[in-house]
Amino acid sequence: MKLFRMAAVLAVLAGPAYAQMPNINLMQDAPSKSPEEKAADAEREKAYKETLKKIPDAKSSSDPWGGMRADPPKQAAPKASAATTSAPKKTKTGTAAN
Repeated sequence: MKLFRMAAVLAVLAGPAYAQMPNINLMQDAPSKSPEEKAADAEREKAYKETLKKIPDAKSSSDPWGGMRADPPKQAAPKASAATTSAPKKTKTGTAAN
């Protein structure tokens, strides 16, 4: 049983060390593209960008629930007269019945 515990402790401690080992890639890199393939890729990319330019910009909102929502609350402008006049403060008198 003692041997099993020691093996478990070693396995737990070796996990983080194993995670820090460098990643070794055994597969070779893909061969480089020929000039014809590069030209075809450039032409395809150019056609893609031209197609993106043809897409119209969305002028209106695309929110399907936009008509169902209420207008956002409007903030009231602070009143100058309320700030200059001071009303007497109400004080609480008596005791609570509860």
